[in-house]
Amino acid sequence: MITTSGLTKVYQSRGREVTALDGVDLHVREGEVYGVIGQSGAGKSSLIRCVNLLERPTSGTVTVAGQDLTALAGRGRRAGKGLREARSRIGMVFQHFNLLSSRTVRGNVELPLEILGISGQARSRKALELLDLVGLADKAKSYPGQLSGGQKQRVGIARALAGDPKVLLSDEATSALDPETTRSVLQLLRDINQQLGLTVLLITHEMDVVKTVCDSAALMRQGRIVESGTVDGLLATPGSELAHALFPVGGAATGPDRTVVDVTFLGEAAARPVISQLSRTYNIDISILGAAMDTVGGRQIGRMRIELPGRYEDNVVPIGFLREQGLQAETVDAPSDGSPDVPARTADPLTKEVAK
Repeated sequence: MITTSGLTKVYQSRGREVTALDGVDLHVREGEVYGVIGQSGAGKSSLIRCVNLLERPTSGTVTVAGQDLTALAGRGRRAGKGLREARSRIGMVFQHFNLLSSRTVRGNVELPLEILGISGQARSRKALELLDLVGLADKAKSYPGQLSGGQKQRVGIARALAGDPKVLLSDEATSALDPETTRSVLQLLRDINQQLGLTVLLITHEMDVVKTVCDSAALMRQGRIVESGTVDGLLATPGSELAHALFPVGGAATGPDRTVVDVTFLGEAAARPVISQLSRTYNIDISILGAAMDTVGGRQIGRMRIELPGRYEDNVVPIGFLREQGLQAETVDAPSDGSPDVPARTADPLTKEVAK
């Protein structure tokens, strides 16, 4: 549904060039919720503004619903008819709501319909339907100043849906909200995604947002995508930065000649007593250094950091047992021989090969 290829955006700032996007390739499938996460300055907002051509890329292409938007002429108020029509099929939700204080809630939702030339009666009917969808039918005659932050964002979402878009873009839509309100807005986005079949691309700096609502995710750093994939796939990928950030488990080895292993549980494996089976089968004492478990996409997923007695070479068989049970087992500490070509997090040969 959304594809960017070699997307680059360079700004001129005080006589020098600043590269916000550096060859970004992004692929968002139809009907999924896709999260782009990264720290401030990573290029996330530039990316989402290039997707609907609020910012025209310096180079590269943006294709939405099979249409190459970068081939359409014009920018800003001079945007051509083709680009304006394409944008009408892309909804946008902003961090700070951007509601018109002089208009009622219904009037704010009607605004894009006015721009599209929809008649007054049809505008009103459509706006009321959308307000009912986001749970604010009773606030149609209220003004933005009378609403809470979460209610304002729901109005923003209703307004973004007014043009019956195929794609919904969300630029840090929950970062100004408290945790409880964030959860309710994210649930609303997921409900809309499922009910309307919308493709949702959201920008965030919060890992909980990705964990709660996203099917796929990408990590941005310095204008580049350094990691991407389905959330399930990332959690099962050795060395994944996103997986370790989504489910952080702390704790280092408590002494020499100890092997630390990060174990990822997916689906049914999360409910099985695998660690106790490992201890009984090989008659070893296992220390649990940290653990985290949650539900992602309706599946129970967890990570656990355990410590096994002995060096890596002594624990090849127990680690193999974990993998035979359908778990992802990833050694954290490098083997005791200190080989310089073995990365610290992907120590054993199998994990190292998968990481490559």
